Amino acid sequence: MSSTAGQVIRCRAAVAWEAGKALVIEEVDVAPPQAMEVRLKILYTSVCRSDIYFWEAKGQIPLFPRIFGHEAAGIVESVGDGVTDLKPGDHVIPVHTGECKECIHCKSKEGNMCDLLRVNLGRGVMISDGQSRFSINGKPIYHFVGTSTYSEYTVVHVGCVAKINPLAPLDKVCILGCGISSGLGAVLNVAKPPKGSSVAVFGLGAVGLAAAEGARISGASRIIGVDVNPKKFDHAKNFGVSEFVNPKDHDKPVQEVIAEMTGGGVDRSIECTGDVDAMISAFECVHDGWGVAVLVGVPHKDAVFKTHPMNLLHQRTLKGTLFGNYKPRTDLPAIVEKYMNKELVLEKFITHEVPFAEINKAYEFMLNGDSLRCIIRMDG
Repeated sequence: MSSTAGQVIRCRAAVAWEAGKALVIEEVDVAPPQAMEVRLKILYTSVCRSDIYFWEAKGQIPLFPRIFGHEAAGIVESVGDGVTDLKPGDHVIPVHTGECKECIHCKSKEGNMCDLLRVNLGRGVMISDGQSRFSINGKPIYHFVGTSTYSEYTVVHVGCVAKINPLAPLDKVCILGCGISSGLGAVLNVAKPPKGSSVAVFGLGAVGLAAAEGARISGASRIIGVDVNPKKFDHAKNFGVSEFVNPKDHDKPVQEVIAEMTGGGVDRSIECTGDVDAMISAFECVHDGWGVAVLVGVPHKDAVFKTHPMNLLHQRTLKGTLFGNYKPRTDLPAIVEKYMNKELVLEKFITHEVPFAEINKAYEFMLNGDSLRCIIRMDG
């Protein structure tokens, strides 16, 4: 048992006091974990586009002050009552969606939508008692998706923590907690392109490039990248993308452009932007008879998806995925092993690194489109 178990820990955290305003490094109190919770010492975290999206309050009812962050890696500091499969010192990755291992979803092989711990973007407290574990001078600070990794210590439900190989470098595998796994799993677990097939990837950010990596691993013969920013094309070549389409370069819908390029449409498409028009294009660009489109990006809360029903009747399939259909506690350790065995290269997703004191610089990189993943060293 750690020497701090059962005690309140005071540490640094980056607090968002208002939507869209710079994060402020504050001294916060982190309460001990309650039943079925663990307190983690976060060593590395990164900025995901979803952190930006909800920090800007575009996808939720604004909930501030809040501690964002959900891609991270660290070490278990202490555990609450009832926790038996984790102990202080374990190396772990917290995940925004969980696996209770007891509900009908967790027991099914078909998906990962845990009844108890599926991602909840609006909840800012722990599910056990409806209270926050963070406070400043007694004032509660809200959690974000059950992880809040922009803090040197955080409290997470045990079902949202994956125990990993202690030899894995935490400054690399921390990015597996969301985007990279989501894109990779969208292809490997959901789209499942046959070897030699064609795949279109909409959006060449980190998630889209992870999807391209999944297509490459699957043996796709054509990987077509679709993005409105041509500056992304050169870097995408490192992930197996060899053909590029910029919708702005054409006077017809991009789905028609792709259909002409491929003789009727691609075998699989992956949409990674969250833009509803891109989602429609991704669905309508797959080949009739067998084409499968997978939606990964998170849309605006008021978005509406519209397509003609004949697109479905002509045997196109539309699917959605959360976290690449990976069950975090069961499957994430195996993804880490793919990295350790050099089957998956994570370094090419990491474009910047900054100390925790400069976390706002990481936000600037992402907002300017200059970053895939920026690693934040919590000791800096």
